[in-house]
Formats: sequence, C-alpha cells, structure tokens
Amino acid sequence: MFGQPTSNGSEDVVYIRQYRIINKIGNGTFGDIFMAEDETDGRRVALKLEHTGANHPQLLFEFKLYKFLLSGIGIPRVYDYFTEPKYNVMVMELLGPSLEDLFNYCSRRFSLKTVLMLAFQMIERIEFVHQKSFLHRDIKPDNFAMGVGNYNNQLYIIDFGLAKRYYDSALNEHIPFKWGNRMTGTARYASINALLGFELARRDDMEALGYVLIYFLRGSLPWQGLSGPKHQKYEMLAEKKQSIKPEELCKGFPDEFASYLIYCRNIRFEKQPNYLGLRRSFSDLFNRLKYVNDGVYDWHTIQSIKDQSNNENKAIDDEEEADESAYN
Repeated sequence: MFGQPTSNGSEDVVYIRQYRIINKIGNGTFGDIFMAEDETDGRRVALKLEHTGANHPQLLFEFKLYKFLLSGIGIPRVYDYFTEPKYNVMVMELLGPSLEDLFNYCSRRFSLKTVLMLAFQMIERIEFVHQKSFLHRDIKPDNFAMGVGNYNNQLYIIDFGLAKRYYDSALNEHIPFKWGNRMTGTARYASINALLGFELARRDDMEALGYVLIYFLRGSLPWQGLSGPKHQKYEMLAEKKQSIKPEELCKGFPDEFASYLIYCRNIRFEKQPNYLGLRRSFSDLFNRLKYVNDGVYDWHTIQSIKDQSNNENKAIDDEEEADESAYN
C-alpha cells in the first residue's frame, strides 16, 4: 500500500514515518484518508495521502488553507505535511463520522429537528470560510464531520481540495464572472451555475447546502440516478434542477426550505449572502416548533435505544444463567 513495511518485523503493519496505519476511513477529493497512531506519543490522527505523481497536486495547498483557517470554530487542526517517495502526506486531527455516515446509520432520513440543528452549524462554517475570502466549492454530506470526545456535538467542515479564493483583499477585487468552466464539485449537490460551467461564487456554496438539507429530509433527491455521458449528464442535471420548482422539491416540509433555495438561486454573482437572515429563518422555525437545541441528534437517540436494548438483553441473559446455575 505504501511500499515496504518498516523494519519492525511485521509484514502486517505498515508505517509512514512514525505513524502506524490502522485502517482506511475515507476518500478526499484528491486522496485517501487513513486512521493512524503516532507512536511517539500514542495520539491517533488522520493521514491524508496524495500520490506524488498527481497531475494537479492539491494537498500542500489544502494544508496551508487549513492553517490559514485555523482560528475558526469547526476547522480541524493540521499537524504536519511532508513528502515521501510515493506520497505527499498531511497529518491532521482525527474526527468522528461524516454526516453521510451518520445519515446511513439513521436509515437515510434525519428528523426536522436534527436537520435544523445541523443547518445552524453548517451555515456558520460556510460563512467563516467565505469571510476568509475562500469558497469551498464541494459542499456535500461527506465534507462535514462531527467531532469526538468533548466536541462530539461540534460540526467540522473538511476537504478543501477544491477550494478557491474569490476575493483579493490587496486589490479589493472579486473574481470576475465567466463561463465555459468544467463542472466543479459533486453533481448531486452542485448549484445550477456549477453544472452550467459558470464561475462559482458564495451563492453557489449556499445553494449546494440547500440541496444537502433537502436530501437529509427527503432521503434522496429527484435527480439521483440520471445516467449518460458526463457532459450530457451535467446538462441533464441542470435542466432537472431548473425544472423542479423549490416549492415542489420541498413539498411536505416547512416553507423555509423552499424560501432558502429561492433566495440562494437569486443572489447576484458578487453579492454576499445574508447568512444571518438565513440562520434566523431556520431559528424562528425551530422555536415555533418548540424544539430545544439540546445537542441530541438522531444518531444519539438511536444509539441510546440500542444501548438500552443491549443492557436489557444482557440482564435477561445474566438472569437465565443464574437460574440455570441454581437449577444445576
């Protein structure tokens, strides 16, 4: 996988420098991600690997961007970057499961309460990245992860392999609008502008987030499963997204979600989205439904039920063993 194992005598254990690989935990935009243990201090970390022969190496850029964004809440820490003969390696904070992993754990449906609690944090994370003059450009469930330990209710935004600076503070200039670009991002959640090959702006990260939220509520999106040659598929997806009115896409759910999409689709290219207004709209809905922002997400409830069931089963087993011992 990474070349020859180090000279610890075990063919089953693979090291990169002092990091012992435990298992693969994901795929980034331009590389694979592994859980590893730093044998100098026993700390568990994540290693993101990129082939040194990559046509468009991005990992060093991503490492520098993480360092630049480090002051933000929900930005994972990065510890090191180095190059080995076959791989560029970034060492970063080990996080919990992604929202896509948790979505699958919850049988591919989140409750309205969970979606709204996530929306608060997701809008805040994207707003912070935008305040730092960067676009994420690949907003999707896989690119958000929960923390661990004391931060298990904190949402992190990850994978900046497609990020791009949209504003030059030295020149006080926004990037210019243009078209004819290749589609950037993940087609399922990408904005209509992205699918049409237009230059992306802050509005496109926000529109993509709208599709993610509806995906969580519905369980799927109506354009999933479209097939065809890649360039035609993007055109088909753009046509499908344009043809389905937000009110139809969000049917059966509070009007705030359709309003969110309508607003994001109508933001001008260079205009800053009204992040506060979007959060406030969802917050007002949350309060109107008398929800409590207690940090209890659907996966916590499911895990609690499973734990209770396991405890009850164990108690029954223990009781049966005790009865059997007494009988014997």
